[in-house]
Amino acid sequence: MQTDWRPLDPTVPDHERDQWALAFARIAIAAGNAILRVEKTMAKALTKTDGSPVTEADEAAEAIILEQLNRLAPWLPVAAEESHAAGHRITQSPCFALVDPLDGTKEFLRGNGEYSVNIALIRHHQPVAGAIYAPALGEIWWGGLSASCAQGNSEDCLAQAVPIHCRPAPDTIDVLASRSHHSNMLDDFLKDYAVGHCSFSGSSLKFCRIAEGKADLYPRFRPTMEWDTAAGHAILLASGGNLTHLNGDEFLYGLPETTWENPPFIAFGDQHLRPQKKAD
Repeated sequence: MQTDWRPLDPTVPDHERDQWALAFARIAIAAGNAILRVEKTMAKALTKTDGSPVTEADEAAEAIILEQLNRLAPWLPVAAEESHAAGHRITQSPCFALVDPLDGTKEFLRGNGEYSVNIALIRHHQPVAGAIYAPALGEIWWGGLSASCAQGNSEDCLAQAVPIHCRPAPDTIDVLASRSHHSNMLDDFLKDYAVGHCSFSGSSLKFCRIAEGKADLYPRFRPTMEWDTAAGHAILLASGGNLTHLNGDEFLYGLPETTWENPPFIAFGDQHLRPQKKAD
C-alpha cells in the first residue's frame, strides 16, 4: 500500500489528522475485502475464552491491518482485538492505534452485512483519527479534523469523498440501538427524550449514521471494548458530534488502569443532546 505523505510524525500534529484518517481508510478497505473473500467460503466460527465468536475473517483482516500499519508507522503500538485475545499487550504510549478487524462478528455470521472494519488513532487518550468500512454494504467513513464518506469497495472510491456532518436535532429524534444487545435500560433511558423513531443495527454503523446526519442518538449500556468505539468516536468528533459517559464526561482511551472494556456511553450528533450532570 502506498500513502501520499511522508514522513509520519510520531507526535501526530493536528494538521496530519485527516491524512492519518485517509491512510486508515485505505487499510480498512484492504482488510474488508479480505473479509469478503472469506465470506464467500462460508466462514466457520470458533469461540474465544470470553465466549464471543471469532472467524477466519477476523484473523485474515487483522493480519492485513497489522502488516500495513507496521509499514505505515513502525513506531506505532497497536491494540487489536484478536492479538489482545491471544495475549499480546501493548505498553503505554502517548499515541497508539486501536483496531477491531471485524466489528459485528455475529452480524457477519448471520449474513446481514451489518459488520465493519474499525481503525482508530489515539493521542493522549483521545481519538484523533479513524476509519470504518462496511465491506458488504460498500460504504466507508473516515475522519480526523473533518469527516467524509464514500461508496465502493476499492481505494478508487476514496477520490469520490463526500463531506459529512451531524445534523441539528429535530423536535423528535431518531435513536439507534444495538441489534444484538437490546435491554430494558434503553427503554428507561429514552423516557427523558422525545423519540420519533428507534431502529436497531449492528456494529459501528450506528456511529456513522449519526455522523452523516441520518440519526441523532445512540445510547449503549451493555459491554463494549475500546476498539469497538474509538474509530466511530473519532468520526463523530470530526463531524460535529461526540461520545461521552452517561453523565456527559469525556470518554478517554488507554488510561493507565485500563482493562480495555468500556463503561456505558451515549453517542450523539447535536451538542444539545449531550447529557448533563445531575445535581446532588
